[in-house]
Amino acid sequence: MQVNTNQYGDKEMMDDALSSQKFVTGGYNNFANECATPALKTDFMNILNEEHQIQHELFLEMQKRGWYQVEAADQNKVTQAKQKYMAQSNG
Repeated sequence: MQVNTNQYGDKEMMDDALSSQKFVTGGYNNFANECATPALKTDFMNILNEEHQIQHELFLEMQKRGWYQVEAADQNKVTQAKQKYMAQSNG
């Protein structure tokens, strides 16, 4: 009998949970976009908001533990992107 020694640690489990939440929010976003009635859309938007909150909490916990690092955006690139999209929306 072979023993499985590939155990997932906290980091791997939280990474999987965060990936799952990203997938779930994508699905609920699509559902909310395709609702036929305002009441149903409101229900899906509420669920979507809750799922985004769960996703954010996972992200913050991973970031707190040093498992999800983000880099500050280069200010020149931010400015270029703003100018590009402002020109597109005005033109």
